Amino acid sequence: MNRYVRDLRGYGAFPPDPKWPGNARVAVQFVLNYEEGGENNILHGDSASEAFLSDIPGVAQWPGQRHWNMESIYEYGSRAGFWRLHRLFTRAGIPLTIYGVASALARSPEQVEAMKDAGWEIASHGLKWVEHKDMPDDEERAVIAEAIRLHTEVVGERPRGWYTGRCSENTVRLVAEEGGFDYISDTYDDDLPYWLDVEGRDQLIIPYTLEANDMRFAVSPGWSDGDDFFNYLKNAFDVLYDEGESDTPKMMSVGLHCRLVGRPGKIAAIRKFIEHIQSHDRVWCPRRIDIAQHWSAHHPPQVSLSPSRMTKDEFVERFGGIFEHSPWIAERAFQLELGPAHDCAAGVHNVLCRMFRSANGEERLGVLKAHPDLAGKLAQAGRLTAESTSEQASAGLDLLTDDERETFKDLNTAYVAKHGFPFIIAVRDNDKSSILAAFHRRIDNDGPTEFKEACNQVERIARHRLQDLLP
Repeated sequence: MNRYVRDLRGYGAFPPDPKWPGNARVAVQFVLNYEEGGENNILHGDSASEAFLSDIPGVAQWPGQRHWNMESIYEYGSRAGFWRLHRLFTRAGIPLTIYGVASALARSPEQVEAMKDAGWEIASHGLKWVEHKDMPDDEERAVIAEAIRLHTEVVGERPRGWYTGRCSENTVRLVAEEGGFDYISDTYDDDLPYWLDVEGRDQLIIPYTLEANDMRFAVSPGWSDGDDFFNYLKNAFDVLYDEGESDTPKMMSVGLHCRLVGRPGKIAAIRKFIEHIQSHDRVWCPRRIDIAQHWSAHHPPQVSLSPSRMTKDEFVERFGGIFEHSPWIAERAFQLELGPAHDCAAGVHNVLCRMFRSANGEERLGVLKAHPDLAGKLAQAGRLTAESTSEQASAGLDLLTDDERETFKDLNTAYVAKHGFPFIIAVRDNDKSSILAAFHRRIDNDGPTEFKEACNQVERIARHRLQDLLP
């Protein structure tokens, strides 16, 4: 099968109401990444020094050497930045989720104790703050297992949340495969949590952020001072807060690093942002594990129809009758590049219509001829498909008077004689009077115009039928 694995649809136009506690209009979740002591360093057995997320412009790794300046910047995070942030958030009464690199936590016992005393969640940020992208499966699986082992040993309990950051294409699958995580955050693709089917296992995903994130103090384009960061956070919050009243409540993640926003000139942005959100009511500031528990309780995984995962026989059996008596359309559509975006009425409709539109003239004419006359002999004899029977009944065509039935008979005869196929209209969009008006109007169309209109109506009928089967 030709299948596209990326999900470009998500919740679509109608995301679920998260039902946040306290009827909150937005959930603002703060993450503090604790990486200091887990970064690339030859002291840690790495081949070169660190070169990521620091205040050193244009930095590059130093193979085989320690980078004293880089080390000291990371050390600022553990020695000073962490404690400044700890004071700020404990005084504000806002609990954090720590993304803790296991080897960094092992080198910071006092900070770990403070995290635990504050009631903060300590999630896993991997074994070391290094790239995973080139790790073979077996190596990355072993690294994940060692991260869990060391984290459990240092913290006293295993992590229930995971975020790698510098992940591979296999990371989410491998972490889900481990089976012990309430959530994984190695995605940036939504404003709400969602369930991901990972080889038959429902794994909760709580998306993270790289834009409402102080890392942009260290990258280009980025923040030049604290006010830039504050204004961005404020604008994001204000939009989400308004949406929470007029649309659907969402989640806002804020990503922080001890060595970055822990500096005096930068932490002012977070202080101002906390003051801003605390000036509003109906704002929930949870840990990520709290979001995971809430979502699991209120939005457990649902079994849904997934056309992109069907076999050919299943697909044709389910959708072969969407275009009247024309299963070849579904057979051809099955060969297209289907993916999660097609697991909805609009998605299946699109691929079926593509095959109908790309068919030759004779094939398309055959589809038109497969449709029954409106209120014709087949309807009177009860020989319509279930879909056609329901559709004609919805417009009252099963309850015609003798005069109305005779009118439809005469119009059907004249229409077929002129155009060579039955009159086709999406009856669910109409009632008896508008159908008759369309009949009188369209019967005088020239051949190409009416052929095009009939094809458009066939597609519209298909859309209605799919809406009965899929979201």
